[in-house]
Amino acid sequence: MASDVRLKEQLPSLTNRIVRTYTDVGKINHLGHCPLPRYEDVIGAIEDLTDIIYPGYRRREGLHIGNVTYHVGDLIDRLHDTLTVQIARALRHDDRVSSNSRRECEDDMDYEAKGQAMAISFLEKIPELREILATDVQAAYDGDPACRNQDEVIFCYPGLEAITVFRLAHELHEFGVPFIPRMMTEWAHKQTGIDIHPGATIGHHFFIDHGTGVVVGETTHIGNHVKIYQGVTLGALSFPTDTNGNLLRNMKRHPTIEDRVVIYANATILGGKTVVGHDSVIGSSVWLTRSVAPHTTVTIEAPRLRIREELSEELDAQASCQL
Repeated sequence: MASDVRLKEQLPSLTNRIVRTYTDVGKINHLGHCPLPRYEDVIGAIEDLTDIIYPGYRRREGLHIGNVTYHVGDLIDRLHDTLTVQIARALRHDDRVSSNSRRECEDDMDYEAKGQAMAISFLEKIPELREILATDVQAAYDGDPACRNQDEVIFCYPGLEAITVFRLAHELHEFGVPFIPRMMTEWAHKQTGIDIHPGATIGHHFFIDHGTGVVVGETTHIGNHVKIYQGVTLGALSFPTDTNGNLLRNMKRHPTIEDRVVIYANATILGGKTVVGHDSVIGSSVWLTRSVAPHTTVTIEAPRLRIREELSEELDAQASCQL
């Protein structure tokens, strides 16, 4: 049966109803103002940065020491231009939101110049980021007996992908770039199932095994040589408010994990005052809201298992009938 073209006559009315909500609701549309950072360009920058950090593993094949300088130089030049524009947009938007201004775009200050300075400062950190990410690759190889080589880590491990994007986003966060770091880590969250806030502080040799469902909150501090498994939450115990009921945002809400700690699957560690001492082990499914001393193992009591072998019971019943 063919569609009825007459029903399309109601679409203009529907369109007008939708557009009216842009005025009535207002808070979930961005019209008539300065452009926001462009999502596709931010993701493109992540892919270019990853190509620089792990050359030869991603998009460009046939790289060698004779041509890699040209390849990296081309990417760096493109990243300079992209990040300058996108950071400038983020800075302008942040200023407008902070001042609660809804005026049209005005260059009250040179946002692009500031964006360029931040972009260059960030790009200068790439050699240092490669050094620390090399320790994360090594930690994954050392920590997983199923891993055959470090190439497998770079190609296959979602934990490394999430950590890579986190470390890039964290540097932008430290430079005071608004908006973009969170865009980056939420993209990685969507890709890997691992949610690391760019404000978290994480030491070297960090390994997330399997990874799906891991949550690391904004004010979490993680030391060196820490290993966590899937489903681990490093979160806030509660959300304190001021006298007006508004959330207090600038305080430590998430735990501190010291060096050489292992946290097994589905453990939950909460609270800004909670410290897991170095060389400790937190067992699977533990719920922890207080500090533990170094060299501590925390587990829950083993549940009692009840196993009902229905097939065996059915066979016994049949044997009884035959007798």
